[in-house]
Amino acid sequence: MERIIIERTIQDFRAHLKSEEKSQNTVEKYLRDVRAFAAFAAVQNGEAVTKEAVIGYKQHLIESGYAIRSVNSVLASLNSLFLFLGWRDCRVKALKVQRQVFCPEEKELTKAEYERLCRAAQGKHNERLNLILQTICGTGIRVSELPFITVEAVKRGEAVVSLKGKTRTVFLVKPLQKKLLLYIAEQKIKSGAIFITRTGKPMSRTNIWREMKGLCEEAGVNPQKVFPHNLRHLFARVFYGIEKDIAKLADILGHSNINTTRIYIISTGFEHRQRMERMRLII
Repeated sequence: MERIIIERTIQDFRAHLKSEEKSQNTVEKYLRDVRAFAAFAAVQNGEAVTKEAVIGYKQHLIESGYAIRSVNSVLASLNSLFLFLGWRDCRVKALKVQRQVFCPEEKELTKAEYERLCRAAQGKHNERLNLILQTICGTGIRVSELPFITVEAVKRGEAVVSLKGKTRTVFLVKPLQKKLLLYIAEQKIKSGAIFITRTGKPMSRTNIWREMKGLCEEAGVNPQKVFPHNLRHLFARVFYGIEKDIAKLADILGHSNINTTRIYIISTGFEHRQRMERMRLII
């Protein structure tokens, strides 16, 4: 029987991912990857899914300039689908990635740049965005976890975050708690999520990303550095710089794999160069 991916296949896969308690963002990401592959297969291979078609798609992504991690992310989505369908022979290997020793400076947000973004938000009288920046950076939560920052959580000084089948407690330090309590009082928010739109819905990742980009010019920060996840990275680097405890950091960030945490704390090229120069091995 010829293997093809139809809309019913995709919807069945969606139901499977939800039963696995994948987050909504993860589910949508997997389905986008599957649909993109199905469209490629339809043009290249008459819709039939074969191991050769998957290998061809893998090569297509590489030749199209996708980063190695992006290619592997797509392949993970497809391999998950094939495992669900029982098409084990269609699975392909991920590309090998050498662990980075340092990260490009142009991609990592510095503490000084973060502070300038907060001041720019204040300058635009956007206290909601200012506090979103400080909440993500001050706790290390994911942008998708912001709805767990509720009136009740702020009053307790801690939020219980349940996402991706895991539950953890996120502490709100006193200075942040004080700012959030004042914001709640000013906005007259009685209960539930505090970062909401005018219609009362939680702020979406897209809206937050767009508002953050709007601060770049005034803050004098490269737009390529400005997106919510980089605030989480900054939290991780500052925490590790003080504590030097990667296991504790992994727990705080909600990582099940410590290797994921390692990616967050690698130093910039500038910092790496400074450490090498302090070794004074050139005579």
